[in-house]
Amino acid sequence: MEIGSRDAPYDLIVIGGGPAGCAAAVKARQLGRSVLLLERAAFPRHKVCGEFVSQESLRVLEQLLVPQDRGLVSSAPRIAAARLFLDRAKIRVEILPSALSITRFELDEALWRSSMRMGADVRQATTVRAVELQHPGSEHESRFRVVTATESFSAKAVINASGRWSSLTSGAKRASLTGEHWIGLKGHFRETSRPASVDLYFFKGGYCGVQPVGTKHQDGGELVNVCAMVKSGVARSLSQVVVRDRRLAERSAKWQPVSEQVSTSPLLFHPPEPVEGSMLQVGDAAAFVDPFIGDGISLALRSGTLAGECLRKFFGGESSLAEAAADYSWRYDNCFSPVLRASSWLRRMLAWPAAVRRPALLLLESAPLVARQLVRITR
Repeated sequence: MEIGSRDAPYDLIVIGGGPAGCAAAVKARQLGRSVLLLERAAFPRHKVCGEFVSQESLRVLEQLLVPQDRGLVSSAPRIAAARLFLDRAKIRVEILPSALSITRFELDEALWRSSMRMGADVRQATTVRAVELQHPGSEHESRFRVVTATESFSAKAVINASGRWSSLTSGAKRASLTGEHWIGLKGHFRETSRPASVDLYFFKGGYCGVQPVGTKHQDGGELVNVCAMVKSGVARSLSQVVVRDRRLAERSAKWQPVSEQVSTSPLLFHPPEPVEGSMLQVGDAAAFVDPFIGDGISLALRSGTLAGECLRKFFGGESSLAEAAADYSWRYDNCFSPVLRASSWLRRMLAWPAAVRRPALLLLESAPLVARQLVRITR
C-alpha cells in the first residue's frame, strides 16, 4: 500500500493518547503550537490501572481539562485511607490530603476530548510503524517523519507516550525480558458493601488492590476496581489471584463481575529513560512505577506536562532540540527519580522473608506518623 505524505509539518507529534500523551498535547496547545495526537486504540477502552488519582496530581489534571470536563474531578469519590494486608498484619494509613477514584474509561476520554477541544489534531485507531529523524541542515531545521500504516506526517519534535512496551521504546527494555516477568490484571466487580479505602493485599508473588469506583451498579451494590500485579508463574486471571490471600478470598466470594477482565504484560522495571534518540519519552514509556505506590497517573500527567514545557524554547528558536531534550532529562531526574527509587526500595522490602518484615510492619502499625512519612516519600 502506498503511504500518503503530509508535507505541512506540525510543531509536535505525540504518539499515544493516554494521560501522559494527552497532557503533553494539551500543554503544547496551551503554548500555541500545532499538535498531532496519535492513538493506536479506540475509545472507550479498559486499561490495566488502579484508577487512583493522588491529590498531588489534581492541580495538574484540572489545568489540563477544559471547563466542560472538570466536573469529572468534583464528582469523583474521595479516598481518605489505605489499608495494607500483609502476613497477619492489617495496617491503616491515612491519605492526607485525600485522593480520588476515577475510572480510566472516564479519565482517558476526558483528556482526549480536552486535547481535541484545545485544537490538537487527534487520530484514534492509528498505529505508528516508524519514527525517522531527518537532518536537512542545522539541528534547528531537523524534522521527524512519523509513519503509520497509510500516511506519514512531519513534525519538529516527537513525544513518545506509547507505553511501557512498544516498538518505539529502547532495546534496554527488551533485554530486561530475560529477567523476572510480571503481568497486570484488572476488572470491575459489584460489591454489596465496600469500605471507603483503597485496600492492598500482598502475598508471595504479587499483590492485589481493591478500590471503590464512584458508580452504583444498576442491580444494586457498588462497583470496585480490582487490579493485580503478579509474577507470571503465580496467576493468569483474577480468579487465580484472589485465592492467594485468605482475607481477599473471603471478601471476593460474593463479587459479581461487571466488566471484562483485561491484562497487560510484561511489566518491566528499568532505570528511567526520559529520552530515546531525539524523542522525549513520558509516562510508562520513560519509566514504570510500582502500581501499589498509587502515583502512576500522577507520573504520567506530570511527565507529559513537563515534556511539553521543556520544548517551549526549542519551538521559539531559542534552543536546539538536543538542548531541550537534555533539559527534560535533567528535570525528569530531579522530579521523579526519588519516587522511583523509593518504590524500588519498597518492592524489595516486600520480598523480604516474613520474619524479617515483621518488625517493620509492627512499626508501621504502632506509629501512624511513620506510615504517613512512607506515603509521603512515594509522592
